[in-house]
Amino acid sequence: MNGTVYITRKLPEEIVEKITNHFHIKMWEEETIPVPREVLLKEIVEVDGLLCLLTDLIDEEVLANAQHLRVICNLAVGYNNIDIEAAARKNIIVTNTPGVLTETTADLTFALLMAAARRVVESSDMLRNGEWGAWSLMQLTGQDVYGATLGIIGLGRIGEALVKRAKGFDMNVLYYNRTRKQEKEQELGIHFREVKELLQQADFVCLLLPYSPAVHHLIGKEELALMKRTGILINTARGGIVDEDALYHALKERQIWAAGLDVFEQEPVPVDHALLSLPNVVTLPHIGSASIQTRMSMANLAADNLVSVLTSGQAITPVDIKK
Repeated sequence: MNGTVYITRKLPEEIVEKITNHFHIKMWEEETIPVPREVLLKEIVEVDGLLCLLTDLIDEEVLANAQHLRVICNLAVGYNNIDIEAAARKNIIVTNTPGVLTETTADLTFALLMAAARRVVESSDMLRNGEWGAWSLMQLTGQDVYGATLGIIGLGRIGEALVKRAKGFDMNVLYYNRTRKQEKEQELGIHFREVKELLQQADFVCLLLPYSPAVHHLIGKEELALMKRTGILINTARGGIVDEDALYHALKERQIWAAGLDVFEQEPVPVDHALLSLPNVVTLPHIGSASIQTRMSMANLAADNLVSVLTSGQAITPVDIKK
């Protein structure tokens, strides 16, 4: 055996077996309850590798306890739960699971867009609550998706996949990215806009950029005020990108039409959160990558990274600290 690893959540047997073929493992045996911090602080002391989830905070305190840790494998494409600079100072490799969840997350993003536009959840609740009465001309009317203008903030893999879905609905696509991608403009038939222009012109604004302190509350009161009154905001990126208090007031006062949210600043989101009280918000519990095939692919990639780093010193999908 090449060392010991700690897994912060119960994983499918085939994934665990892949790891136990190489290492001694210790695992938090709960599927839905995160590992308590005091347990993580204790377990991290002696292990060589860590396989963790986005809900596990791997900060400087945790890393200070790690005496032998060589790799942190995050079972997610994002890694804002990990202090990667502190990890780098200790020469700990950090990996994530990009690529394998691209199409699934793009599917969910477009589904959320359509659900918010056509008031799908609100309509279903009305029916189930016995409130479906006489038909009226404008009852539960929403916004058209076909032929509308989509604005994407963050044109990475998922953003590009979303463009392809939007083109099937004959949507005009605008995008903003930190680095302009002129070759993609030609290839995908999309148009670059600065953020303010995009917010003003788009019928739907989809946030698909990675979280960093630089984009904390990128969408706040001023940005929401630029959107159309019929505009719809979709966030399947990270909760911290949106100022949730500002979004609540914009939705409550009908400054924008609706929102679709798969992510929140605090997760799990408290049930008394103000946004959950609004009928023009479609909310989901961070299920962007939640298809059976994709979640298994993510787990396999995380396990493969763990094995690769601890046996050869090479990561398959390392996180670039410079990003």
